[in-house]
Amino acid sequence: MFEFKKTTHLQKRRILIRVIVAGIFALICFLGLATRLWYLQVVRYEGLAARADRNRIAVVPIPPRRGEILDRNGVVLARNYRDYTLSVIPANVKGDVKDMLDELGELVYLSANDRRRFLQQLNQSGRYNPVQLRNNLNETEASWFAAHAFKFPGVELSARWVREYPEGEAAAHVIGYVGRISEADLVKLEEEGRAGNYRGSNIIGKKGIEKTWEEALHGRTGVEEVEVTATGRPVRTLSRIDPVPGSDLHLSIDIGLQKVAEQQFEGRRGALVAIEPKTGEILAFVSAPSFDPNLFIDGIDVENWRKLNESPDHPLINRPLYGTYPIGSTYKPFVGLAALELGKRSATQRIPDPGYFEFGGQRFRNAGGAAYGMTDMHRAIVVSSDTYFFSLGPEIGVNALHDFSKQFGFGQLTGIDLEGERRGVLPSTEWKRQAYKKPAQQRWYAGETVSVAVGQGYNSFTLLQLAQATSVLANAGTYMKPHLVNLVRSPQTGKATRTVTEPAYTIPLKAENLAVIRKAMVDVMRSGTARRAFAGTHYQAAGKTGTAQVYSLRGAKYKASAVDERLRDHALFMAYAPMEDPKIAVALIVENGGWGSTVAAPVARTVFDYWLAPERIARDAKPVPPLASDESDIVEEGASGESPDAVVPLEDLPAVQEDEPEEQVPEIHAALSTQRVSVRGRQ
Repeated sequence: MFEFKKTTHLQKRRILIRVIVAGIFALICFLGLATRLWYLQVVRYEGLAARADRNRIAVVPIPPRRGEILDRNGVVLARNYRDYTLSVIPANVKGDVKDMLDELGELVYLSANDRRRFLQQLNQSGRYNPVQLRNNLNETEASWFAAHAFKFPGVELSARWVREYPEGEAAAHVIGYVGRISEADLVKLEEEGRAGNYRGSNIIGKKGIEKTWEEALHGRTGVEEVEVTATGRPVRTLSRIDPVPGSDLHLSIDIGLQKVAEQQFEGRRGALVAIEPKTGEILAFVSAPSFDPNLFIDGIDVENWRKLNESPDHPLINRPLYGTYPIGSTYKPFVGLAALELGKRSATQRIPDPGYFEFGGQRFRNAGGAAYGMTDMHRAIVVSSDTYFFSLGPEIGVNALHDFSKQFGFGQLTGIDLEGERRGVLPSTEWKRQAYKKPAQQRWYAGETVSVAVGQGYNSFTLLQLAQATSVLANAGTYMKPHLVNLVRSPQTGKATRTVTEPAYTIPLKAENLAVIRKAMVDVMRSGTARRAFAGTHYQAAGKTGTAQVYSLRGAKYKASAVDERLRDHALFMAYAPMEDPKIAVALIVENGGWGSTVAAPVARTVFDYWLAPERIARDAKPVPPLASDESDIVEEGASGESPDAVVPLEDLPAVQEDEPEEQVPEIHAALSTQRVSVRGRQ
């Protein structure tokens, strides 16, 4: 009995000890949990709360509406419309992506091109970056997918702004186009510190104004904080910072004039630039042939790209900006003005013109073999006497001619608000030393100045430079920076900023010398090489025809019908009007067109007739519509920076080929062929 009681007591004691130990262990555990709870709730609260918010809150970028581009009269050249698009975040897709595409294809139409493009971009994108799968969904497709979206995790339906160019090919090289943001674009944005502003955006300006003014057109991206479920479905919006739309740009281009000018180049290759001399505003900027920028918005297809890229006419090349040419006799008024300003020859001094100029044992002949007898500067410009200007070359000297012509913009970057502008070649002895490696090639020969004085030789200028020089001449030496964007309107304040307001500089020209050149250019239109093209105008224009040779004849006689069409002479023309108060200055080239007097001058006549028509002047008396409540909302500032330079390759010197003599000007013919863009007249 005693033994039993002793055993029971021991068992109770053991149980009590176990209970106490278990209680202590439980207490320690609860104390540990309480300590951990205090640590998480108090010490780590801010960090864990932020992490929890990140899990339940999605930060969604809101792309801004891209600014519109309009012409000087408010005609929309680039606009936006809303579009539904499907995009995929690869990390959120359950299972194989290709299986998802097959299943989704039963619900929404996916073309083979959509799939191929998506898979290609998928390999180039990160797992958490949205990749566009299909755009341009209609309302039915969008609503049908929205009803079945739960079946496709990682696939998102969203609305976006889509760019559109309602005028198609008109002014395409000016406006440019947008395209998908490439890896190179992303790298550049990151280097510039602007990548954050492109979250949620998939397009960027690629060419033209769209690229040059990208920062102003893009706007500022907004942000929306959305509470989401564990599966990523949105529940409610917590906060929102609205995006700021891009600025609207009013160009100086008149789309009516632009179309009229472009029609003159139908079936031809060439370029034309029209400038308002007093302001530097570019009124028309033609590069023919052109292209449709709408093809590039969502990525151009292979077939259209091949047509554009492999065309012998090179429609994608911006000819006024990028193509460089010898400008022939259109250079003569500037050479004549240089001789007067530098005191090398008086306007009344006459020299014999037997049809050629002999220098260093070589004869440089007039075009067509014409001989004009005793000739002064006025007559030399009117009939386009090569001999007169051949003789001026050595008298002026290449360096003096370089320094004088440079002031008009020849061989210089104009600073126009387009990227890709070429400098061209305005020759000098220093230029030749830098251009060539061998000492024998670096030497400048006096005979080379002979060809330079008539716009041939090493001369290689862009049509934009020739148009700008003509504008400066019309503006009595005042240099206004040429520009395409005239006004920039802020989407927040509504105020418009004018880009160019003051002259860059003024060339100190003597009024009497300027009068000599102007009077001769007027008589070119009245009785000289352009008399037939400008007969019967209600205004008086001043100009100069030109013909530039594409390849060296090496002493042979030129006959257009005997050479390939793309090796025929370029037809050039420069002019301004009205003479007494210039409103427009034009320079143009018709590649392989032949004589400037019969091919290029009629194009300029059509442009002048349109722009100077009394009914148009009355209709467009105030070309730029008010962008805000009153004139005080227009702010005047400086223009944007210069475009980068490009290297111009050098080629063999072309022989001299000049305008058709006055006595041999044939009737204007309507049909002609032209040539691809060339560097120094050839390609």
